[in-house]
Amino acid sequence: MNAIALAAIGIFVFILGYRFYSKFVAEKIFKLDPNYVTPAHKFKDGVDFVPTNKFVLWGHHFTSVAGAAPILGPAIAVYWGWLPAVLWVVLGTVFAAGVHDFGTLVLSVRNKGQSVGTLAHRLIGQRGKVLFLFIILILVLMVNAVFAWVIANLFISFPASVLPVFIQIPLAVWIGHAVYKRNKKMLVPSLVALAVMYITAVVSSQVNFLQIDLVRYMGGEEGAGLFGLGAISTAFFIWIIILMIYVYIASTLPVWQLLQPRDFINSHQLVVGLGILYLGLLFTNPQITAPISNPDADVSWFPLLFITIACGAISGFHGLVSSGTSSKQLDKETEARFVGYLGAVGEGILALVSIIAVITFFPNRDEFFATYSSFQAASGAGLGTFIQGASQLAEGLLIPASVASTIVSIIVVSFAATTLDTSVRLMRYIISELGVEYKIPSLEKKHVATTIAVVASAALVLLPEGPNGFGSGGYLLWPLFGTSNQLLAGISLLLISIWLKKLGRNYAITIIPMIFLMFMTLWAMFQQVFLQWAWYAESPNTLLFVFGAIIFVFTLWIILTAIQALMNPRDAGISEIDLD
Repeated sequence: MNAIALAAIGIFVFILGYRFYSKFVAEKIFKLDPNYVTPAHKFKDGVDFVPTNKFVLWGHHFTSVAGAAPILGPAIAVYWGWLPAVLWVVLGTVFAAGVHDFGTLVLSVRNKGQSVGTLAHRLIGQRGKVLFLFIILILVLMVNAVFAWVIANLFISFPASVLPVFIQIPLAVWIGHAVYKRNKKMLVPSLVALAVMYITAVVSSQVNFLQIDLVRYMGGEEGAGLFGLGAISTAFFIWIIILMIYVYIASTLPVWQLLQPRDFINSHQLVVGLGILYLGLLFTNPQITAPISNPDADVSWFPLLFITIACGAISGFHGLVSSGTSSKQLDKETEARFVGYLGAVGEGILALVSIIAVITFFPNRDEFFATYSSFQAASGAGLGTFIQGASQLAEGLLIPASVASTIVSIIVVSFAATTLDTSVRLMRYIISELGVEYKIPSLEKKHVATTIAVVASAALVLLPEGPNGFGSGGYLLWPLFGTSNQLLAGISLLLISIWLKKLGRNYAITIIPMIFLMFMTLWAMFQQVFLQWAWYAESPNTLLFVFGAIIFVFTLWIILTAIQALMNPRDAGISEIDLD
């Protein structure tokens, strides 16, 4: 099949979903009120609660949720063939992800900007809230470890991307100061900042001394490194420490000072990046060489496909962003559709081009199967294959190969970094909420909670387990990230369903994808946790088994509590919800 036709069909379905389905949900189900006073105005504090232009907020929301996951998951899932991956990305985005992201944003806005974890108290009771908060805490911890692992490895593999990524930070701080202290407009400065980044990318890709290559500084791959770790492991360790220092600062600063302007720059970067890839697709007109399906796969796509793609179709982490940061910045309630649903559509478009970049990269089917020989091989090759495939598309616009690979890696790193510091900020919120819950005042302090979040994330990503040795913690956690992420999305859809039922509205739009998602994810998680990682494994993975078993049991407990609340809210002891 022609790749252009496949992209056109997918984008057309996304447009129909936003134009008609999201409008129906906004007007008939959520009944958005243009006169409703949002938490950004009610509790305006200049730090977390900040009324924000919808385009700027969309930029923050989109880039916070569009990390490496919507690229990596689909790039792995094509192992089972491109058709199952495309169908789940397109249909999952329209009927599950869009409603989930939109719904959690509206639910939070209608309840003082509280996170879905806190709202669980009102919707399914105190016990459900605590269990849910612990699941969220484990998820964001894994997000921090996985994305830090991805960024550090990309910095090592593509040293020309380091300077353009880091030059964005002072530019974003300058823009934030100009906009919020001097009342300047954000659009033009952010475009200038993007131009500076890409000029730096072109120059650094051609000039060796501008490439911050820590491995080279230590004598190459065979170098001794520090503390006997070797050059690559030492470079990885240094990058993780630098990233943790950065996210500590970024997650404690007011959102206007770094988070919003940097995310707005990244939103332009994503538009430019997607434009380059889709225009490159038009000019190169590549043929799909990967198979439509893979009947000889060593593991079944059903149900593992639905946890492998994860963020490319629906993601519980999106609900944390919607209710954790975006709801505190929404200027008008009617803009929730633009921010929430369209943000999910943007992520679907990114996942779609990720699939296309991989399935058109190989010259023939044999080459595809040589790289994607097994599911494990696909897991290791996915991100690198995407970068090579995306660079190949960009070369269709006469962009040199070295520049194209640098720009693509910058895009991936920028989004992963955006997700990383947003996730650390969310983890700080959760730790503070648990401090309130268990009456531990010290945990309520911003810097104490942030320190715990950063130290725990660094410790997890630096775990010396697995075949890759030092620093493989993030890699090992990827399978569990997908399952816990989808379970969180299912629980959030269940909370929205309870809320809609209490309002006397049709909750079929949330309960149907919730049932599908929970069934597939719990089934896949049972296979992974209790069979592959423990029972049948030659060397059981204790880390994954412990984390997975806790999440599995907690999720079943929450589902039973939530079903009780859905069937009979009064008997479940549910308090009233703020509907004003």
